[in-house]
This record gives sequence, C-alpha cells and structure tokens, in this order.
Amino acid sequence: MRESLIAKINEQKIIKVGDIIEGTVIGHGRSSVYVDLGIYGTGIIYGKEYQIAKDLLHKINLGEKIFAKIISLENEDGYVELSASKAGLDFAWNTIKEKKEKEEPISVKIIGANKGGLLTKVMGLSAFIPVSQLSNQNYPKIDGGDSSKILKEIQKFIGTEMEVKILDFSEKDEKLILSEKIDEMEKNKKLLEAYSVGDVVTGKITGIAEFGAFISFGDNIEGLIHISELSWQVVNNANEIVKEGDTVEAKIVEINNDRVFLSIKALKENPWEKIQSKYSVGDTIDGVVVKINDYGAFVELKSKENKVQGLCHVSDFGTIEKMSEELELNKKYKFEIISLEPQEHRIILRKTT
Repeated sequence: MRESLIAKINEQKIIKVGDIIEGTVIGHGRSSVYVDLGIYGTGIIYGKEYQIAKDLLHKINLGEKIFAKIISLENEDGYVELSASKAGLDFAWNTIKEKKEKEEPISVKIIGANKGGLLTKVMGLSAFIPVSQLSNQNYPKIDGGDSSKILKEIQKFIGTEMEVKILDFSEKDEKLILSEKIDEMEKNKKLLEAYSVGDVVTGKITGIAEFGAFISFGDNIEGLIHISELSWQVVNNANEIVKEGDTVEAKIVEINNDRVFLSIKALKENPWEKIQSKYSVGDTIDGVVVKINDYGAFVELKSKENKVQGLCHVSDFGTIEKMSEELELNKKYKFEIISLEPQEHRIILRKTT
C-alpha cells in the first residue's frame, strides 16, 4: 500500500507531514472519523486527536468537507493519520479571510433555514445568509411580511447550490455571514451615481413587505418606499396604498451607498401644512375611528381639504376594554382637540360626551 500511495503522490501534488489537507467525511466510528482524501487515499482521525476535536467532529455530517493536518502519511492500517484540531480551523479561517479580502465568490450548499435566513457551511464552518442578503431575485417579498410565510418561502432553497461572497466574519465569535447580493450591491451603487436626492422617478412595485414596498426603476435598480413614506396618513399595510405590479411615481429621499429610499407622499401636498389654519385647540370636530391599538384610537378627521389622523389616547377611557366599548371601528364620533402640533404631525383628541 505504501508503494501505491507513493506512486499516487508522485503523479500529483506531493503531500507531507504538517500539511493541511481537505477531505470529505465518509464515516464515523465509535472514537474515529474517516475522511476521503481523493488520490491520497483515506484519512483517519482517532485516538488523542479524536478526543481533542470531538466537539467539532460531532457537528460534521457524512459528505461534508473538513480540513485537517497530516500527522502521518500512513499508519499500520494503511490510513493517513490526521488531526482536526486548531491547525485545521486556523487554516479554514485564514482561507475565509483571504477570500473576503479578494472578494472571491464561493459556492455553498444550503442545508437549513430559519426565520432569519439560510444555513450552510464553508470549509466545515457553520455560516449564515440573512434574508436581507438574498438577491433581489431570491428575496421573499411576502405580503405583510409574515415571518412564517417568509420561512416557508426560503425553505425551497434547502439542498440547492448558491453562489455567495463573505460579508463578515469573526473567528473569535465563530461567526461567518455570507451574502448573495454583494455583486448586486456594487452594480446598484454604480447605477445610482446617475441619480440624486430629489429626483423623481417612475417605477414598478415589485413586492410588498411589512415595512414598505419595493420599487424597481431605471436599469433594474431596486429601492424601498418605507411604509411611512407611502402616504401622509397612518398606513397599517402597504397594500392599502399600492399593489404589486402598480406603476408609480416616487421621489428619491436618500441614497446610501448601494441602497436607495424613495417617497410617494413627498409628491403629494402635505396636509399638515394647512392644518393650523383649519383647526385650533378646543375645537370640537367629527372624526371616524380607523384603527384601535394598545395606545388608543386613531381618528381620521373629516375634511375635504385635508385627510389627517389624530389620536384619542387610551388613558382617557381607563382601559382598552372600556375604550373598545365606547368606540367602534369605522364609526363617526365627536372629538375635542386638546393638542395640536403640526410640525410633529400630531393631533391629540378626546371623545366628547
């Protein structure tokens, strides 16, 4: 067997004791792990070396890659003896560092998913791809941003290959964060050089999320219209204002490297600018209850010229239960204005008897 191994080594790259080598885990013994080293035969981690690295080895499944240090080219059973202790880990982290510095793409297999993103491994190290780092094509644009629906949507990637780059890592914290959209981010950054804050663009709504709506404009630049920028009214769900596929005009309000944020409401008249000329503290007005939560009731003021919402605080009723008894959704009541702050976009109301 020694002659056979030497012949193989002579045909290919020569390996020696002390080298770090990559292999595939092909078996687990009671206190050993067997590693396929390709042309170099089969490696084994056992005895003291197994005990030193058993916490690491227990996490590695059959078929997964591992880096190990050669401590003997051939033992009495014909195996290449390996150590998977700190040397292998050091090599893996050093390789990760080099790939990040060079911005080299790597191909990974998705092995799991949670509500935050996708799980994978790089050189035996556990790695994570946050949902926010998925490409525009793969990002789960779930209506309402339901986390359980997002999880169901990204589970379809389990078992597939994905090309990613290293976004961040910490050897000390054993943290490795990957991104599928780094190239996309660079492209966006370049394309956004042609735009400035204040520009008005026309684009198509490509998705709805809990926090707003995605819009694609120009040369497939994707931006975000935050839910607070969809309307001057309080918006509970972006679908109240826009639908996927809608063509809309929006104003660029912020460009931050590769990200662009836009506003639909910035192109509409600000109803709060004229509110002081119409209402005063102490006025009694008609209003319709449009939303009730733990803080109180949101009330839409009835006016042809303006469409703003005020808050009737829960403390005026004592408890949420009592407030719900006195106020019903979509019903009109009379309210007194007890505070008016146009610059803060805030009107505080109290229900009159």
